[in-house]
Amino acid sequence: MLVYLAQQPTGPEFGKASPLGLLVILILLAGTVLLVRSMNKHLKGLPETFEPEHPEPDQKADDGTEPGVIAVEESEPKQSS
Repeated sequence: MLVYLAQQPTGPEFGKASPLGLLVILILLAGTVLLVRSMNKHLKGLPETFEPEHPEPDQKADDGTEPGVIAVEESEPKQSS
């Protein structure tokens, strides 16, 4: 294995990388940098919390309610026979 690694690679195709590959990598890198900068600008504009400033209207509707529970009111008590 060490003998194989010590040999200098030679051949007709060695060292013939396309400049188009470098161009594609640079375009992807520039796009990534621009997307990260844009995301940071948008994140700075967000509030610290999403809690409402005046929760009274929402709280009134939420008091005593549980999701999926239906309140049933009986008008007359059942009589057992």
